[in-house]
Amino acid sequence: MTNSIDSIIMEYMKKEDWPEVRDIYIEGIKTGNATFDTEPPTWDEWNSKYLQTCRLVVREHGRVVGWAALLPISSKKAHAGVAELSIYLGAKSRGKGLGRRLMEFLVAESEAAGFWTLQSGVFPENVGSIYLHEKAGFYEVGIRKRIGKLDGVWRDVILLERRSKVIG
Repeated sequence: MTNSIDSIIMEYMKKEDWPEVRDIYIEGIKTGNATFDTEPPTWDEWNSKYLQTCRLVVREHGRVVGWAALLPISSKKAHAGVAELSIYLGAKSRGKGLGRRLMEFLVAESEAAGFWTLQSGVFPENVGSIYLHEKAGFYEVGIRKRIGKLDGVWRDVILLERRSKVIG
């Protein structure tokens, strides 16, 4: 499925998009407020970690400027409709509504694929991401206190969740 308006195209991610997706991920790492990762994964590591479905990119003037993908939360059949969301937007593309549109596309695609719950862990300092999630219907489940260390500093993570109104 492709969703486009003017110079903005939202579509499924292809392997050829990996270098640009990786660059955006590196931007997130450098902020210190997007992930616990300190080094980007290789394509093989990323590809084996994320689900094959709902891998999406947003292109602006032909370049990938954002991406979203789902991670499994469990191998149990009972949790087959629950996934963890990753969504990243390049710094130069923020504030244009692209994150909102990418999130809407991901939610629609995830529901079409049978997911009834999406969850996301966000650092409290990442207020833009929290706002984006809340606008998409996510709500705070709780705060995971000192859940991990980043550069030697314990960090909290806000657990956000969105329950589908059409699946489950």
